[in-house]
Amino acid sequence: MKNKRAGSGAQAQRRYARIKKITAALLTASIVLFLAVFFAFVPFRLLLPAYSVSAREEGELRLHFLSLAGGVTVVEFPDGEVLVVNAGDGSFTSDNTLCKFLRALDMKSLSLLATCADSFHVGGMPALLELFEAEKVYLPAFAPESAAYSRFLAAVEKEGCEQVKLSRYETIVNGSGAYAVCLSPYSAEEETVTEDDASAVLYLSYAGVNILLSGDVTARRERRLVGEYALLHSVFDSGEYKVRLEETDILLASSHGSDRGSSEEWLSLLDPSATVICCNRNERPSDNALGRIVAASDHVYRTDELGAVTFTIKDGSYRVQTHVIE
Repeated sequence: MKNKRAGSGAQAQRRYARIKKITAALLTASIVLFLAVFFAFVPFRLLLPAYSVSAREEGELRLHFLSLAGGVTVVEFPDGEVLVVNAGDGSFTSDNTLCKFLRALDMKSLSLLATCADSFHVGGMPALLELFEAEKVYLPAFAPESAAYSRFLAAVEKEGCEQVKLSRYETIVNGSGAYAVCLSPYSAEEETVTEDDASAVLYLSYAGVNILLSGDVTARRERRLVGEYALLHSVFDSGEYKVRLEETDILLASSHGSDRGSSEEWLSLLDPSATVICCNRNERPSDNALGRIVAASDHVYRTDELGAVTFTIKDGSYRVQTHVIE
């Protein structure tokens, strides 16, 4: 009898162990299935905590220059409209950083702008389109075929955003009175144009403060723009929206401070009070370009050294704040 009872007890333990294993396997499978279904409908980046960014006050326009590959500029207009100029290289870390930063802003609407088709500028656009509802997407005038650019266009088509191709005189107008005018390229059909020279150059103006976002243009294109402006100061005006390059207050250096751009002629014309070099630890400015930029500007801000650099513009003046968000 003892042996029978012992045998029955052992069988019961084995059955219990099997049931426990099956239950654990079913529970694990259920969790995996739930997560797969959940993330099929809810991007995981929605669950990441937003960064801590101070609230924009009434009447303020803010420019955030982020220390991400390829350079990212986020323009916060006074009414809550947000324009993201370039979106990084699409790496996991870069996409997370940009998405968490944008979630911290009080956005009323979102538009995206690619100054060129390079993967370091458009690589992060699909992640933004997946997470946020973008109203409009500004496309570069010249876009050589590439895998990254094709993914970007596919994401734009999927979301059904309004598309605008950037070329000279294309104007972005905000209800606050702020506006941005595209100065270059003139068109997509220019002969012997390179991708860098066809990069969009934007002149942004608000409350008496003027900003020049140089994109990736080379010294050759800078000199051409200087020459055109010397012949006619209204050459870049778009209707009532005036462009006065000599009144530039804030400059975003071209090509992340590389020696390809930031020519003496360009810097001499602009004569900026502040210049931002949007770069990271892997794309530092060249010594030659840095020397020219320092000589031409009262203040120079490098995102590889300072982290994010924010300019807050209101009532004809601006203040600068630097903060690490990564």
